[in-house]
Amino acid sequence: MKKGKQGTTEKQILNAAENIFQTKGMNGARMQEIADKAGINKAMLHYYYRSKQLLFEAVFKNAFSLLAPQLNAILNDDSSIEEKVRNFTHNYISFISKHPYLPNFVIQELNRNPDFIEKIQESSAFPTLDKFNAQVEKEVKAGILKPIDGKQLFVHIISLNIFPFVAKPLIKGFLELSNIDFKKLMEQRKTEVSEFIINSIKK
Repeated sequence: MKKGKQGTTEKQILNAAENIFQTKGMNGARMQEIADKAGINKAMLHYYYRSKQLLFEAVFKNAFSLLAPQLNAILNDDSSIEEKVRNFTHNYISFISKHPYLPNFVIQELNRNPDFIEKIQESSAFPTLDKFNAQVEKEVKAGILKPIDGKQLFVHIISLNIFPFVAKPLIKGFLELSNIDFKKLMEQRKTEVSEFIINSIKK
């Protein structure tokens, strides 16, 4: 099989799999359905990915490879902590809105296989927090921020951004939201989350 053709076929498979996983989840997805969506036969699909689990991991790694460099760049640029909070929140919510299966997949995988985080960390673009933590400490000492540990702040940011997507059915039920309403709510959270965090840490 020619390299160019192989690359095109694999891209078709990943695109088809992502679409099916988004609409039906890991358990509801079927390899035959993914093969049909990709325009290939099931034997060809198994040539590339021997199992649905391996395919799911490939889809995740492909998506994470797009998100990780963005988050890493934000955490390690020269902007203020306030700007970092705004940019991180905006980028994360925008990305997860397009790839809503990712948060639940990561949680499920970590519960099933704690070593999965090592696979994620193999990426050279895996976000690092050294500069972020040092910058938080610097801005606290400068009187810009209230006393707070950088690690705790990062957990706040991640928690407020991830939870609505993980708990989407619960939130939709409590707030009586349609899918369209939920998307609007998430769009609003790009500002709401940023302002909530910034107001809580700025002097």
